[in-house]
Amino acid sequence: MTIANTATTTDPIELDEPIKRGEQTISEITLRKPQSGELRGVSLTDVLQMQTDALITLIPRLSTPSLTAIEVRQMDPADLVQCGGELVNFLLPKRAKEKAA
Repeated sequence: MTIANTATTTDPIELDEPIKRGEQTISEITLRKPQSGELRGVSLTDVLQMQTDALITLIPRLSTPSLTAIEVRQMDPADLVQCGGELVNFLLPKRAKEKAA
Protein backbone atom coordinates (compact mmCIF):
# COMPACT_ATOMS: atom_id res chain seq x y z
CA MET A 1 0.00 0.00 0.00
CA THR A 2 1.28 3.47 -0.84
CA ILE A 3 2.22 5.28 2.37
CA ALA A 4 3.36 8.63 1.02
CA ASN A 5 1.14 11.34 2.49
CA THR A 6 1.00 13.40 -0.68
CA ALA A 7 0.60 10.59 -3.20
CA THR A 8 -2.19 11.19 -5.68
CA THR A 9 -1.86 7.81 -7.40
CA THR A 10 -1.05 4.35 -6.17
CA ASP A 11 1.89 2.31 -7.25
CA PRO A 12 0.70 -0.19 -9.87
CA ILE A 13 -1.51 -2.79 -8.20
CA GLU A 14 -0.67 -6.23 -9.54
CA LEU A 15 -3.86 -8.25 -9.83
CA ASP A 16 -3.80 -11.84 -8.56
CA GLU A 17 -6.38 -12.69 -11.20
CA PRO A 18 -5.94 -10.61 -14.39
CA ILE A 19 -9.06 -9.13 -15.97
CA LYS A 20 -9.83 -10.23 -19.52
CA ARG A 21 -11.35 -7.63 -21.84
CA GLY A 22 -11.77 -9.17 -25.25
CA GLU A 23 -8.26 -10.08 -26.35
CA GLN A 24 -6.70 -7.67 -23.86
CA THR A 25 -5.54 -8.87 -20.43
CA ILE A 26 -5.29 -6.32 -17.63
CA SER A 27 -2.78 -7.55 -15.09
CA GLU A 28 -2.28 -4.33 -13.12
CA ILE A 29 -4.15 -1.13 -12.44
CA THR A 30 -3.41 2.22 -10.85
CA LEU A 31 -5.87 4.13 -8.70
CA ARG A 32 -5.84 7.88 -8.23
CA LYS A 33 -6.94 9.90 -5.23
CA PRO A 34 -10.61 10.88 -5.61
CA GLN A 35 -11.84 14.44 -5.66
CA SER A 36 -14.81 15.17 -3.40
CA GLY A 37 -17.27 15.17 -6.33
CA GLU A 38 -16.18 11.67 -7.33
CA LEU A 39 -17.37 10.41 -3.95
CA ARG A 40 -20.98 11.35 -4.74
CA GLY A 41 -23.48 8.59 -4.29
CA VAL A 42 -21.36 6.62 -1.82
CA SER A 43 -21.17 6.78 1.93
CA LEU A 44 -17.67 7.56 3.21
CA THR A 45 -18.34 5.13 6.03
CA ASP A 46 -19.04 2.41 3.47
CA VAL A 47 -15.78 3.21 1.66
CA LEU A 48 -13.78 3.17 4.89
CA GLN A 49 -15.38 -0.18 5.79
CA MET A 50 -14.57 -1.40 2.26
CA GLN A 51 -18.20 -2.27 1.52
CA THR A 52 -18.34 -4.06 -1.81
CA ASP A 53 -21.00 -1.81 -3.38
CA ALA A 54 -19.03 1.34 -2.51
CA LEU A 55 -15.85 -0.10 -4.05
CA ILE A 56 -17.71 -1.22 -7.17
CA THR A 57 -18.95 2.35 -7.57
CA LEU A 58 -15.60 4.07 -6.97
CA ILE A 59 -13.02 1.85 -8.67
CA PRO A 60 -14.34 2.49 -12.21
CA ARG A 61 -14.15 6.25 -11.56
CA LEU A 62 -10.55 6.13 -10.34
CA SER A 63 -8.79 3.30 -12.17
CA THR A 64 -6.27 3.36 -14.99
CA PRO A 65 -6.94 1.61 -17.25
CA SER A 66 -10.56 2.50 -16.65
CA LEU A 67 -12.49 -0.56 -15.49
CA THR A 68 -16.23 -1.01 -15.84
CA ALA A 69 -18.49 -1.78 -12.88
CA ILE A 70 -19.08 -5.23 -14.40
CA GLU A 71 -15.33 -5.91 -14.49
CA VAL A 72 -14.99 -4.80 -10.87
CA ARG A 73 -17.90 -7.08 -9.86
CA GLN A 74 -16.08 -9.99 -11.48
CA MET A 75 -12.76 -9.17 -9.78
CA ASP A 76 -11.08 -11.72 -7.57
CA PRO A 77 -11.99 -10.87 -3.95
CA ALA A 78 -8.31 -10.52 -3.02
CA ASP A 79 -7.87 -7.91 -5.76
CA LEU A 80 -10.97 -6.02 -4.62
CA VAL A 81 -9.64 -5.93 -1.05
CA GLN A 82 -6.26 -4.71 -2.26
CA CYS A 83 -7.90 -1.88 -4.24
CA GLY A 84 -10.16 -1.05 -1.30
CA GLY A 85 -7.16 -0.74 0.99
CA GLU A 86 -5.59 1.76 -1.37
CA LEU A 87 -8.81 3.80 -1.53
CA VAL A 88 -9.07 3.84 2.27
CA ASN A 89 -5.46 5.05 2.46
CA PHE A 90 -6.36 8.03 0.25
CA LEU A 91 -9.16 9.06 2.61
CA LEU A 92 -7.15 8.93 5.83
CA PRO A 93 -5.93 12.27 7.18
CA LYS A 94 -2.18 12.87 7.23
CA ARG A 95 -2.09 12.57 11.02
CA ALA A 96 -3.54 9.07 10.92
CA LYS A 97 -0.98 8.04 8.32
CA GLU A 98 1.88 9.51 10.37
CA LYS A 99 0.73 7.64 13.49
CA ALA A 100 0.54 4.38 11.52
CA ALA A 101 4.05 4.82 10.07
